[in-house]
Amino acid sequence: MTVHSDQGIQYQTKTWRQTLKKYHIFQSVSRRATCLDNAPMESFFHTMKAELYYGYHYQTKQELIKAMKGWIEYYNQDRIKHILKDKAPIEYRNLALEKVA
Repeated sequence: MTVHSDQGIQYQTKTWRQTLKKYHIFQSVSRRATCLDNAPMESFFHTMKAELYYGYHYQTKQELIKAMKGWIEYYNQDRIKHILKDKAPIEYRNLALEKVA
């Protein structure tokens, strides 16, 4: 698993790094002064928050995890994106792979 963050002081503490190491989580950080490194993931999480969470309270962690997994599957397999020529990400990737093969 990977966690991506900016270089904020809270992500540089010894406690934070030790916790990640304990759970075998790789830390990925943006390069200094390059906020665009993080932009694609911030956009993704903003979209997920807007479409999945806004105004809804999940009763349990398991309910939240199930909803997130379902939304990610929908996002990758069914949700069309104009920037991907009105295709879902999986369709667009498969078209690109066909051209390479």
